[in-house]
Amino acid sequence: MNAKKSHLGLQALCEGAILVALAQVLSYVKLYELPNGGSLTPAMFPILLYGLRWGLARGLGAGFVFGLLQLIFDGAYAWGWQSMLLDYLLAFTPLGLTGLFKGKAWGIFPGTAVGCAGRFLIHYISGVTIYKITAPTDIPGFGTFTSPVLYSLVYNLSYMLPNMILALIIAALLYKPMMRFYAGSDLKK
Repeated sequence: MNAKKSHLGLQALCEGAILVALAQVLSYVKLYELPNGGSLTPAMFPILLYGLRWGLARGLGAGFVFGLLQLIFDGAYAWGWQSMLLDYLLAFTPLGLTGLFKGKAWGIFPGTAVGCAGRFLIHYISGVTIYKITAPTDIPGFGTFTSPVLYSLVYNLSYMLPNMILALIIAALLYKPMMRFYAGSDLKK
């Protein structure tokens, strides 16, 4: 039993390293990028998949590591340490919430919604508390905002909602060929 447990631990570590590295590479495939941070990329999917396969604790850990890599390598847009903490280290961590649905192939869909909602919430809090606007701010296509609450809501939804939709589309396209990996049935042998 200990050898099997040790083998699974090593497999989780290796798979985590590969999927976090894949997420980092995919983060450079930007379909669009906003001027004050935030972009549309396929990068979240590997982290969501890892959380679903290996559970909550490991999924949260992978999200944290991915956030750290984003902070270091992606030209962080931050206004001080508080912004670095919220918009990178804490914001990417909730992607691992897919781990709440571990062992369920269909869990990739609600898990993606929950993980993306968690990430959005942290970006939203950062927008209201750190990036709070003090003068009217214009978002092209959305109008002029005087409220930091409304501004943060619109700004962060403008990239997080498309990111969630993209991750759900990827999950759906890969559902049939990857169902056993979504369910983690390959880990039970």
